[in-house]
Amino acid sequence: MRVISKRRLREFWEKFPESKTPLENWYRTAKKAGWENIVDVRESFRHADIFNDCVIFNVGGNKFRLIVKFRFSRNKVYIRFA
Repeated sequence: MRVISKRRLREFWEKFPESKTPLENWYRTAKKAGWENIVDVRESFRHADIFNDCVIFNVGGNKFRLIVKFRFSRNKVYIRFA
């Protein structure tokens, strides 16, 4: 998947340094993934939740939330909020 954009993750972990490792792990997993739908995503991240047209990930032992929007047909994931 192409992750748009890592900069948002970086800005977040600069404010909250304890989030850096889990967000980097999520980023590496997403970048390597070939997800085609939410079922595929849940194979990697069992607790991913759908809300409207976004997917919410619990990151760092449920301390942080990562909200993304997928465009599976384009093989892209957009970071909305971290």
